[in-house]
Formats: sequence, C-alpha cells, structure tokens
Amino acid sequence: MPYLSAVLFSVTLLLGLPAGAASAKPPLRDVPEIADGIFTIVVANEIRRKCDDISGRLLKGIAQIRRLKARANDLGYSDGEIRALLDSKAEKARMIDRGRAYMAKAGLDYDTPGDLCRLGRLEIKNNSAIGALLRAK
Repeated sequence: MPYLSAVLFSVTLLLGLPAGAASAKPPLRDVPEIADGIFTIVVANEIRRKCDDISGRLLKGIAQIRRLKARANDLGYSDGEIRALLDSKAEKARMIDRGRAYMAKAGLDYDTPGDLCRLGRLEIKNNSAIGALLRAK
C-alpha cells in the first residue's frame, strides 16, 4: 500500500504528537483496540485515495484518530509511544501485510486493478468500521 507512509505521517500530524519516554507496558501495537483502529483508518484512507467512486468521511476519521490517541493516553501510553508506533518502519510493513491478508480473506488482491475499490464498496455495504469512514459517490 504505497500511501501508507503518507497516511501514518498524516495521522501523526493530526495527533500533534511530541516525543516521549517509553515504559514497561506491552507494546502499543499489541493493544488490539489501538492497532485495529489505526488499521481501519489506514485502509479507509487507501480506498479513498485510490477509488474515484468512493470518498472519505474525513471529519469522522479525524474524530476517530483523536479518540484513539485519548484512549492510548488513558491506557498509560505517552504521546511519544504513540508516535513511535506510527513512525516505525516495521509497523508499516506489518500494516501492509495485514492489509493484504485482509483483502485475501475477502477473495481480493491489492495488486489486482479494481479490487481495492471492490473492498471499499463491500465495506460500505456491510457498514463495517472501515465502511463507516467511506461514502460511495
């Protein structure tokens, strides 16, 4: 997913995250509600960027980013720990692999023209977490 770096950078900018210290808590990537929320935003954004017939619900996405940041802070994670997750090359690679696997479960392939848009339409139809961040034009 070529735009993943730009999306994660945008998420970082929107959160306005300063650097901070690490702690002995489990890695933030292992906190499902945070990792899944970031994944949802990244996939929806990739669909929005690549599909002419689908737009994003940007305000809803921004609100979700803010909720994720607040929840991570509530769980004791610093802004620096959040930034480290979003900036990690290893996490970006994991996110790409997760996206490809997610599409494969739906019988779709990221590299097949149109399959990302098909995924978007399925997500909208199913009113999934990803679909809630999208709108068919």
